[in-house]
Amino acid sequence: MNKVANRQVICEVLCEKAQMDQDIVVLCSDSRGSASLAPFAKAFPGQFVETGIAEQDLVGIAAGLARNGKKAFAASPACFLSTRSLEQAKVDVAYSNTNVKLIGISGGVSYGALGMSHHSAQDIAGMASIPNMRVYLPSDRHQTALLMEALLRDEKPAYIRVGRNAVEDVYEEGNVPFVMDKANVLARPEGKIDVLIVACGEMVRPSLEAAQLLKKEEIQAEVIDMYCVKPLDLRTLLGEAEAAGLVLTVEEHSPFGGLGSMVSQAVAENCPKLVINLSLPDTPVVSGTSGEVFAHYGLDAAGIAAAARNAFKR
Repeated sequence: MNKVANRQVICEVLCEKAQMDQDIVVLCSDSRGSASLAPFAKAFPGQFVETGIAEQDLVGIAAGLARNGKKAFAASPACFLSTRSLEQAKVDVAYSNTNVKLIGISGGVSYGALGMSHHSAQDIAGMASIPNMRVYLPSDRHQTALLMEALLRDEKPAYIRVGRNAVEDVYEEGNVPFVMDKANVLARPEGKIDVLIVACGEMVRPSLEAAQLLKKEEIQAEVIDMYCVKPLDLRTLLGEAEAAGLVLTVEEHSPFGGLGSMVSQAVAENCPKLVINLSLPDTPVVSGTSGEVFAHYGLDAAGIAAAARNAFKR
């Protein structure tokens, strides 16, 4: 069982690269502990900025540092980063096209028991709607590391959402297919594709498990890890959707404006067929651990398999 959270991997990559690159700066809004960035702050105090609980300042300062040649990584709980500082993300980062990477930690329902004030079920929609802002949801620690390394090599704005807890590996260490902005096709059936499951972030692993459950019922499911929600990998999506009987999207997000909406629009315009969106509901979600919330709303392996089965038998 994996015990390394994606947020911890982010810190490890930044610490490794900062040893050779003094332009890397990390900013936190009283969140170095929850972001697992305390080791970076200790090792590189001259490359760390603590703004306190001031997310708007966090993003504005990050943009200012980036305009002066720094590679700025601003980390804060996704629920606050994607709402309180949305204007700064829009104007100071995206409109100004600054080299700022916004890291939304404890995304989705990671803060399960704290309720709607601490959930971020709207962040994909909000950030993806901003021109120049890319949106990424890595599925496991191995993909997170490769994504961070790629982001360190470019100078464009991006929003990265990761959860709070460790998630089971999707990929094996040393065997992680990764091309920037290219989705990965997983669990490809040998023959026909009855159901194409398109998932992102923490929903990829349960989607793979659901595909295995469906296989036992002779329902052939393929899974796409769409970690690059924006820009959406249309070439991979449409190529696989064309051959599938139906498409099921799975996301830890509101039913509006997220992965499901983007996939539905793309499929409707290019290869019309049934698309089912499995997501959090349009209501304050129940309190509980992430696993309990996922199970309640059918976002675990059994729930995803049930949704695919029901759609297939229509």
